[in-house]
Amino acid sequence: MVKTEMYPIKRLMSVEELDKRIKSLEKNVKVLKRLYFVKNRYLGDSVEVASGKVGITKMMGYEWQNRWNKEGYAGLIPRYAGGRPSKLADKQKEKLKAFLKERDDWTTDEIKKLIKERYGVEYTLKQIRVILRKFGMKCGKPYPKDYRRPENAAEIFKKP
Repeated sequence: MVKTEMYPIKRLMSVEELDKRIKSLEKNVKVLKRLYFVKNRYLGDSVEVASGKVGITKMMGYEWQNRWNKEGYAGLIPRYAGGRPSKLADKQKEKLKAFLKERDDWTTDEIKKLIKERYGVEYTLKQIRVILRKFGMKCGKPYPKDYRRPENAAEIFKKP
């Protein structure tokens, strides 16, 4: 006795069209994996079997199938939602960036203290480095500065 499908999948494109999309998206592994799931469903596998073949849970399989049925191919594209909002507003970040560009020898500890004093927000040193990277700035170990070095040292020691 054949068990009938309780939740059928809609055939929104042909198997050939699916194969074409799969080949064109081999670089985008997440979408590719989801298309393989849909193809397995087209070929008659249950949600549980198709999920097992691509290495996901049965619940995720139902989620992918629902998104496929409602939105088609666009429903399979991963949605990366933002996460926690920043502690600093965009205007505050712009002012901070402008202030940091005035000098080029900041330490992450100094930036952490500056943000705490000016905006009342505390960040970890790791997050400070992330913020600097987003600003297009780089972190690195500063060169040691000799207090005895004259201001015009480059000119004094320049070869004739």
